[in-house]
Amino acid sequence: MTFFRTLGFTPALLLLAAPAALAQVATADLHTITTAVPILTLSPDARGAALGDAGVATSPDANAAFYNPGKLGFVNYKYAFSPSYSPWLRQITDDMSLSYLSGYGKVGDRGAISASLLYFNLGNIDYRDFQNLPNGNFNPKEYAFTVSYGQKLGENFGVGVSARYVRSNIIGSFPGGGDAQPGSSFAADLGAYYSKDATIGTGVYNLAFGLAVTNIGNKMVYRDATNPSFLPTQLRLGTAITREIDSYNKITLAFDATKLLVPSPYYETPNSKDTAQTARVQRIDRERQQQGIVSGIFSSFNDAPGGFKGELQEINLHGGMEYWYDNKIAARVGYFYENPHTGARQYLSFGLGAQLSVFGVDGTYLVPNSQANPLAQTIRVSLHFNLNKLADAFDEKGAGGTQGTLPN
Repeated sequence: MTFFRTLGFTPALLLLAAPAALAQVATADLHTITTAVPILTLSPDARGAALGDAGVATSPDANAAFYNPGKLGFVNYKYAFSPSYSPWLRQITDDMSLSYLSGYGKVGDRGAISASLLYFNLGNIDYRDFQNLPNGNFNPKEYAFTVSYGQKLGENFGVGVSARYVRSNIIGSFPGGGDAQPGSSFAADLGAYYSKDATIGTGVYNLAFGLAVTNIGNKMVYRDATNPSFLPTQLRLGTAITREIDSYNKITLAFDATKLLVPSPYYETPNSKDTAQTARVQRIDRERQQQGIVSGIFSSFNDAPGGFKGELQEINLHGGMEYWYDNKIAARVGYFYENPHTGARQYLSFGLGAQLSVFGVDGTYLVPNSQANPLAQTIRVSLHFNLNKLADAFDEKGAGGTQGTLPN
């Protein structure tokens, strides 16, 4: 049986094919790493998306645990939550969307617990038989439920951990589908965060550094249990430097570098005279994909096509700048860069935000490097509800106040 979308079927097929793909001969110009549930690596909130998906070291908010659970010990409110929504691939279809709901609550003097739900709706698929007659329909979807805890270990350093359940149902049950089934997995995140205020010359700064390893979990099985797919385990390392210009103005520069910690596709320069090459490449690539979780993480640092240069090409760069006026109005700009050899996703992002008392709103617009890019005209909107500022309602040290002099 075959199936297709009436409109915009290509994205669904790509998401279906990526985790189910078997070994293949890579091209000389493109060595894209495919994993199950790639949506887990994209910023679901408007603030992070506006900063080029940077966020491992930015000031913590209700979405902090997505980037780095180690930031949770530094939250500035007793409670906060944030819903986010993004229409997805509007250049191609009109029924896909990404939704995200996250929040936290302060626990004790130095900790906070967070929970979130990410829901990716891939729209409707119309099934057709070989005679192109209607044969039912299906709505593929993916979601992830996460619980996180972060704890300060000192005035400037904190760590955190997340536990996540991931469900991916992008195939469904249809005649001729064989043993196709939804996939599910459990994963964990580990994070560390360092934040320190400093006076340099006449300027007041906050220097922050973050490190997180996310989506460490068992492989996803969609069809063949002997060929499961890796989750997008990712290493994220970054920094954020905030400069308080005066009592009304401050600016933050954020920079992240990320790398997938899963095996790279195996590649050999094609040789038309070597008839056994394709079989050999497929065998070696299959062996890579059948590695365990831990061995896959460690091998990901030295298995890229092209050696060390290839490893550098697998690093994605995220940078952004955030400006706040009186902690009420924000303007953001960012850039996401992926090497042309490993996917070529590149886009500029712009965002605005406003915070009024307990309520805030952020919006982001993505401008890709090519109008043919399906991410063109992508928007993302987040709302924020911050309840009980700690400096007023939750005395951490018995005398009021919290760590840090720079407001968030």
